[in-house]
Amino acid sequence: MKTLESLGDVRGKTVLVRSDFNVPLDGDTITDDGRIKAALPTLTRLAEAGAKVLVMAHLGRPKGKPDPKFSLAPVAKRLGELVGQDVVLAEDTVGESAKQVAASLEEGQIALVENVRFDGRETSKDDAERSALAEEYAALADLYVSDGFGVVHRKQASVYDIAQKLPSAAGELVFKEIDSLSKATNNPDRPYVVILGGSKVSDKLGVIKNLLEKADRLLIGGGMAFTFLKAQGYGVGSSLLEEDQVDTVKGYLETAKERGVEIVLPVDVVVAPEFKADAPATVVDADSIPDDQMGLDIGPKSAELYASKIADAKTVVWNGPMGVFEFDAFAGGTKAVAQAMSDGSGYSIVGGGDSAAAVRTLGFDEATFSHISTGGGASLEFLEGKDLPGISILED
Repeated sequence: MKTLESLGDVRGKTVLVRSDFNVPLDGDTITDDGRIKAALPTLTRLAEAGAKVLVMAHLGRPKGKPDPKFSLAPVAKRLGELVGQDVVLAEDTVGESAKQVAASLEEGQIALVENVRFDGRETSKDDAERSALAEEYAALADLYVSDGFGVVHRKQASVYDIAQKLPSAAGELVFKEIDSLSKATNNPDRPYVVILGGSKVSDKLGVIKNLLEKADRLLIGGGMAFTFLKAQGYGVGSSLLEEDQVDTVKGYLETAKERGVEIVLPVDVVVAPEFKADAPATVVDADSIPDDQMGLDIGPKSAELYASKIADAKTVVWNGPMGVFEFDAFAGGTKAVAQAMSDGSGYSIVGGGDSAAAVRTLGFDEATFSHISTGGGASLEFLEGKDLPGISILED
């Protein structure tokens, strides 16, 4: 991939940087600023080199038109606090305000244009529409830097098309992500353990299939575990279940057996009668889930089992929580997995999204993990071996 060095001297030049600022909000309050902090190395490096830094990003899904609740105003405020300067936010993405903000930038200054998804062309399936928008982005700057790893798996105007309009390079975050994830896909140190959670098996079918050829152990938790338990013939009560994936999962269990890949499933489950923080929680064996109960976390025996399977890992990747970690009563499994990874001596990757949020929410020291990815979907697709358009367009 083209590096920042390939852009040459950036002093006095306007550099358009695509960051990933899709942060969780509670009203106007950012509840996890991890993605903003992850963008700082590239932004401060460019600013210190005398570039005029114009940042673009998305937040939420505003359906192709301006929506005040998805404004990047809270991001501009927090970014300003972190970089120690006022970060001006343009009122639009490529309109008069954006042009004015770009034109008034001084060397070393950082500014932000409004949410790129306020323009429907950003995510259009029509190449010509995206290309036209990319031309307007390009008119704002001299150079382009791709540093939003969370979106590199998308063929979008600010990720893919813009890289064809301006001299382009990957930022430090994107390089770090690719380098770290490559350690888990190219001849990983073994035992190579992958922990998969989250709600749906269907979201992770491709990565499971790919990992059956690479991993030594797969630990399955979260809502997707119940489709695996059903595939083993167990009742799952009112737990999350993808009935149409049961046969596919049966096939994966057979393939794993043939290849000597260990698939570890919950032996007990924390259940409740409804999906509520204060619902009465009880622990039952995984083969004895009552019909009127839903599984909302792996149980304490499972947590202990999973921790023991992580302990000797030389490479461990985790994507997706083990339960509803946002509710205290159902956070035990996720906490146990994070603790085991934190305590381990192997190379540990937290694969973005809810897993990264869980690490921070549950109060773990991020420095005890080798790498915390900023891109849940992008890291999954990388592990799946898919082509990432936002990366391939930057290759030399």
